[in-house]
Amino acid sequence: MVKKHIISLGGELASGKGTVSEILAKKLKFSIYKNGEYFRKLAKEAGMDVTTFNKYVEKHPEIDRQIENSASEYAKTNDNFVIDARLGWYAVPQSFKVYLKVDINVAAQRAFNDAKRKSTEKFKSVEEQKQDMQKRYELENERYWNLYQVHKEDESNYDYVLDTTNLTPEEVAEKVMSEYKKWLQN
Repeated sequence: MVKKHIISLGGELASGKGTVSEILAKKLKFSIYKNGEYFRKLAKEAGMDVTTFNKYVEKHPEIDRQIENSASEYAKTNDNFVIDARLGWYAVPQSFKVYLKVDINVAAQRAFNDAKRKSTEKFKSVEEQKQDMQKRYELENERYWNLYQVHKEDESNYDYVLDTTNLTPEEVAEKVMSEYKKWLQN
């Protein structure tokens, strides 16, 4: 398989994918392809929060396939970009595949304090946020298995796995860039 200058960032909810993808794109002078933004946009247009939309998409797999296929199609004619998507590694196997992990309590705190999420996630407490994140995780796992027979958290799918719990986004980006450069050379 020919390697492309594409980094796919997958990972757990609030592991830093969005922020790290922006840092990487800036440092590498890459563009960004964000499946999550597209998913959130569709949820908002449907008048649903992301968890409700996750359930909806389960009964409408064509939406999921459309979202994942869009990244694959984009990669056919583009290079030098970062994919911010849970299944970016699956959609673009010739990319440098990264999985970001995070402790659920830290993730819930990050998500609860993220202003960008407020239009599609309205929780009164960090605990509510955490419970919803756990529910979304289960819904996504079931959906991805039913559609693609893959487990997004299976670390064997990735070239590099990193726990972001105690790292800043800048530290995460530096580590990813270092491993990416090694990957390109091998």
